[in-house]
This record gives sequence, C-alpha cells and structure tokens, in this order.
Amino acid sequence: MPTHRPTRRTPVRRLLATAIFTCAAALSSTGPVSAQPTYPVPYGLGEGLAHYFDPSSPPGANDWNCRPTPEHPEPVILLHGLTATQAADWATLAPLLANNGYCVFALNYGMESRLPAPLNTVPGLRSMVESATEELAPFVDRVLAATGAAKVDFVGHSEGTVMPRWYIKYLGGAAKVAKSVNLTPINNGTQANGGALIGSLLSRVGLWDGAQQLMVNSGAGAAVQLATGSNFLASLNSGTAYEPDIRYTFIMTRYDEIVLPYTSGFGPLAPNITNIVVQDQCPLALFEHNGASSDPVAAQHVLNALDPENAVPVNCSGRPRNG
Repeated sequence: MPTHRPTRRTPVRRLLATAIFTCAAALSSTGPVSAQPTYPVPYGLGEGLAHYFDPSSPPGANDWNCRPTPEHPEPVILLHGLTATQAADWATLAPLLANNGYCVFALNYGMESRLPAPLNTVPGLRSMVESATEELAPFVDRVLAATGAAKVDFVGHSEGTVMPRWYIKYLGGAAKVAKSVNLTPINNGTQANGGALIGSLLSRVGLWDGAQQLMVNSGAGAAVQLATGSNFLASLNSGTAYEPDIRYTFIMTRYDEIVLPYTSGFGPLAPNITNIVVQDQCPLALFEHNGASSDPVAAQHVLNALDPENAVPVNCSGRPRNG
C-alpha cells in the first residue's frame, strides 16, 4: 500500500485563496470607483402633483452631513414657486442633482400666519421681501456653515426666480451666490389673470400703491409683487439688477401660461447672463409653466448651467445624465 506523502500544495492553495478573499473584501469595502445613482428620478408633472401639499424634503435634499466635492464646490439651494411645496417642485431635480454629486438643499418659504386657514399653510404667499429677509437669508447662512462652502448656487422655479433676487441685491447675497439658474423666470412680471391691466387702471386713479401695500399687509403680497408694473419689481430692476459676478441662466418655455408673455423671463444681454428658450432647440418639448421643474429637457439645461465646464449637448428626446 503506497504511503501518503504530504505536500505543500494544500497550504499554498489555502494561502492563495485567503489572499484573494482578503483583497476582494478590501475592494468591496472601499466601494466602486464611481458611485452609482442612489435615488430614482421621476419625470413628468404627475409626481409633483402627487406631492403638492407635502411639506417634507424631496429625495436627495437636506442631507446636512453632505460635504461639497472639488467637482461641485457650491451646494445647490432649490427655491420653489408660488403655492408649491419643496416636495412638489423638486421631485425630479433634487434626486437628479444628488445623483450627480451635488449637495442639495431646499426649504418651504412664504407661509403666512396672518392669513386664515388653510391659506396660512400655502407656501410662497407672503411678501417676497419678508421671505428673502426672514427665511432665505438665514437658510443660506445655515447651508454655508454646515457644508463649509464659500458660496451657494440657486436653482429657482417661478417665484423662486424672483424672491432670491431681492436677497442678492439688498441683503448681501451677492457675495454668497455663485450661480443662479432659473426655470420659467419672471424677471419683468406677468400679465396673467389681468394683473397688469388692473394695476394700470388703479394707477390712473391713484390707488395702485395702496392696493399693493394692502396685499402685503394682509400677508399675500407675493401675488401682486409678481405682476407687471409692481413697485417690488421696479425696485428690483432699478440700478444694478443683476450682479456681474454671478452667472445667471434663464430657462423659458414658449408654452408658459403663467408668465405672460414668456419673454418676461429674459435677462439683459451681458457676458454673465444666458437666456434659453427651450423650444428654440427642441420644438417638441411641450412642457408648460408647472411642468418646467420635472421636464427632462429642461433638466439637461439645469445640469449644464450648474457645471458649464462639463456641459454636454442637449438631447431633445433623451434624459439628463444621472450620475
């Protein structure tokens, strides 16, 4: 009977297997080289409508432990439109931006306790001066303190394109904002619902100033401040209306039924200002005012505006890069 002679093969194999296992475990613990997207990104108006009365943070927003990367050094603050909550307006862009490596923050602003219920729970109604002073300014400071960033970027929709301009112009925001990206902007007011006509008629009889102040005092000043010819917009557009050190992008849709005319969203010609009418490049992008913040073509323009050095051509039938 042959005698079994031990060899060194078994220990060597074990050592090799152990080494392979250890290396694999170490690699898995450090994670993949490029992180995969974390949040699902829904598109279309339906997701926003489903959360229209939801005051909570949208997915991807308000992680106060987030630290900006060298690729995206400014945290992004999302500013909703009139009557919309942060969850409703940013169901698409909050997770999309987070997946693309941004620190994303959002807030509900403009709810006015002076109004009767349920209006006192509707965002964006109070005077934009009050919203900018009492809500946006301290929120920006909180974001800067939490992230250690020197400046923030704004992405606004509708009223969220106008209210922050007051912060920038009158509250020291010019030194704290790097880029301002604006969906369906209302730079020169809107004539929707006959607001401009009413204002013109009241001006002729000397009652326009009083009517505006009455709305502000009642706690619903934002609506009248957004009308073409309001005192608020006159003050905002006087002198230096747009800071030369801030990079502005204004993204408009021809099918805007709230900002009338949609060309009210144009900023002046300047090296730091980019005006985009989405349908000039993508005629079949049929989204209207409320759909702007959840449209995939508009979202591509937002990503390009926030990171112009790495901008990619807009795909009229595609979706933006997701991480």
